Amino acid sequence: MTLTPHTRPLSAEDAAHFLRRTAFGGTDSQIRALTGRAAADATREALAFTAALAPANPFDPATGATTGAMLQLTRARWLYELVYGPHPLREKLVLTWSNHFVIGTDKVRNHPALAGYLATLRQHAATPDFTRLALAVAQTPAMLRYLDNDQNKKGKPNENFSRELLELFTVGLGPYSEADVREGARALSGWTFTGGRGNKNFLEPQAFVFNARQHDTGQKTYLGQRGNLSPEDVVRAAATHPQTALSVSRKLHRAFMADTPDERAVQGSAETWRRTNGNVGAVLTELLSSAEFYASRARIVRSPVEYVVGALRTMGQPALEPKAVLNLMQTAGRMGQVLLQPDTVKGWDGGREWINDSALLLRLQAAAALTLGQSAPTLDRAPSDLALFGSERSAAAAALTSLNARQRTYLALVSPEFQLA
Repeated sequence: MTLTPHTRPLSAEDAAHFLRRTAFGGTDSQIRALTGRAAADATREALAFTAALAPANPFDPATGATTGAMLQLTRARWLYELVYGPHPLREKLVLTWSNHFVIGTDKVRNHPALAGYLATLRQHAATPDFTRLALAVAQTPAMLRYLDNDQNKKGKPNENFSRELLELFTVGLGPYSEADVREGARALSGWTFTGGRGNKNFLEPQAFVFNARQHDTGQKTYLGQRGNLSPEDVVRAAATHPQTALSVSRKLHRAFMADTPDERAVQGSAETWRRTNGNVGAVLTELLSSAEFYASRARIVRSPVEYVVGALRTMGQPALEPKAVLNLMQTAGRMGQVLLQPDTVKGWDGGREWINDSALLLRLQAAAALTLGQSAPTLDRAPSDLALFGSERSAAAAALTSLNARQRTYLALVSPEFQLA
């Protein structure tokens, strides 16, 4: 059974909820603009993103004098896009996919490779064909390097990418065997990249290539298919496996519905996935305009990056000096979320894992820097209760009425109501 459409016009609280989940947060004027709209129309508009980026981004990784400087500028450039970019839902999806098709800067330390990886995730963020996304990511030099498929050669197979393709990127644990991993690695042999190797060549472009001489052309059996399977055949077989619909739908529900999703709702999205042949855009359109979505309130713990970005977007995207953006990026890292560097290949666990004593202290400090510090942006008026809490009936709001705008906003940002979306 698919998800139930939300048929009523959006209330102000509905509009605030939609922006908290799809845009990290919204201002009072953005909430008012959505109030009274149809849920399906709001979703379609949010998903109608282009390739446009935030203008005048001050961070250019190509100017980094060292590998470390380049990586810091890469992260800061993305954080700037998350805060000031014209398509927050696209960036929310890029963040989601970066926690699904995981790469890490412990191994991927090349600027064009990282830029190409992010560009690929943006291009296919709400793809009509999940297989197309999986193939595009699999061929990025970033993924080839991170999971060692550039070392996968005929007669000397490297199984890292083959294993994670099945376990993490598509079908999930269960529907495959170790023989599938081995045969998949053989089929994936020959996919590699040229250029940009070595610590001194971190600005040199890298390019995907298929080295036919290193490809195993023998017969292979993979997920029930047999033949002289190519790398494309293997990725396509995994991406279109029936279990992939359930596995990736669950990931989308964790991003947009709840840290612990309702499995009946996940099954509904998986049904839509199979009916549309892996149309992620169709799955998201249904999910974000469903009654289940609007009934699911305060069930996602904001990640460190989502917390910082949400605070700034709720405050109206105040102009920050580049140094302040860098500081926030580093603070998010100390909270446990270094962009482009998840803890393991399976990504950040999220949910309650984001919350511990030191992380909460850092959230207090970040909120203070944005509201009470000497270099805090100007704040003549506090955002409304709807913008801060997603509700006009928040228990926390009643305790803040006598405070000035900065104090009120600070205490709202550190409240549990704000830290849950």
